[in-house]
Amino acid sequence: MNIVVVGVSHKTAPVEIRECLAFPEKSLPECLASLAKAPGVNECLILSTCNRVELYCLVQDLDKGAQAVKEFLYQRFHVSDGPEKVGPHLYCYTGTDAVRHTFRVASSLDSMMVGEPQILGQLKEAYDFGLQHKTTGLILNRLMKKAIMVAKRVRTETKISQSAVSISYAAVELARKIFGNLEQKTVMLLGAGEMAELAARHLMNNGIHHVIVATRTYENAVKLAEEFKGEAVRWDDFPRAMVNADILIASTGAPHYIVKNDEMKHVIKERKYRPIFCIDISVPRNIDPAINEIDNVYLYDIDDLQSVVEANIKERHKEAEEAENIIAGEVNTFLEWGSSLEMVPTIVALREKIDGIRRTELEKALPRLDGLDEKQIKAVESLTNGIINKVLHDPMTTLKKEANGENAAMYVEAVRKMFNLDGKE
Repeated sequence: MNIVVVGVSHKTAPVEIRECLAFPEKSLPECLASLAKAPGVNECLILSTCNRVELYCLVQDLDKGAQAVKEFLYQRFHVSDGPEKVGPHLYCYTGTDAVRHTFRVASSLDSMMVGEPQILGQLKEAYDFGLQHKTTGLILNRLMKKAIMVAKRVRTETKISQSAVSISYAAVELARKIFGNLEQKTVMLLGAGEMAELAARHLMNNGIHHVIVATRTYENAVKLAEEFKGEAVRWDDFPRAMVNADILIASTGAPHYIVKNDEMKHVIKERKYRPIFCIDISVPRNIDPAINEIDNVYLYDIDDLQSVVEANIKERHKEAEEAENIIAGEVNTFLEWGSSLEMVPTIVALREKIDGIRRTELEKALPRLDGLDEKQIKAVESLTNGIINKVLHDPMTTLKKEANGENAAMYVEAVRKMFNLDGKE
């Protein structure tokens, strides 16, 4: 199968090159139509994200097809000195390597963050767009469906996407370890730092019941609380409000501790020693580290969270090794299917199957034809041979005629299915 993948990614090109080659959504239909008309391109689709731009194509000739796809990139975006400026950043995978790369991309093994789920959705969108504009066919349709299946299998059979690899998700992971179930819990934001706000959103998505917001500017607290459908409190009142918080996230610009040891002793006593989880994302820190010595108070600062993230990243890379084994097996399966689409093996298999049926039926019939001599038996064999030759003449002629055409694989798959040449139930 002459599959070609040409592209750039965060691994091969800086952002100024990637943004130069990115496909704006509005122009994608026109670009896809132009790529489909490129010399020697039979099928195609375009994947364009912030971290990668890739063109997936089925071509008539691998070398000429790969060059045509590269030229399309150079010409379509009017890149001056394209081969010199963009060429060194391009990668080109063909045949088996193209299949393996596709499966790795779908499974997020080629992503900036191994195990992230977004790329599979982006690949699905690119495939759906190709289907909608009729630029994909038998081969790319099968490749994309297989890639999606492989990605789902990797996520099911490994833990590649289960551990938190961002500060905000690490906060959620730790909260679960402390409380188990996050439902009916309350989170309090001290300050309105972007990372703290993101952590609060992740906590809400994981069942947090209520959000309290305290910032130095009360109007900002009200505005943010409205986004969370929560409660705003004035800055001077936050020590009293902490009593109701199961999770406290501090992210202010203060150069000193705003949550002190004595205050937290009072809070935990008022809470009747129910656990409180404190996350200090601020630099300089806003929560006195001494509170970690108080029973049922759990404090993590930005370095603690980063350590969790780094440990989880290492764990994901271990899981990636198992994912690579899964992909290796699935690549072989796909290539075996591709080999079955070759015309000559199909023609041979079709004739062998029909001739096998002829011989089986002849062996059943001859015992019932009493008294036939050897000459008559040969005549019956010649008759049956003649019948199957006549029946197979037009199909064989058509298959040979289409052997080098762009629809060859479609004809082969149709014949293999209609005559069950692969022996499936």
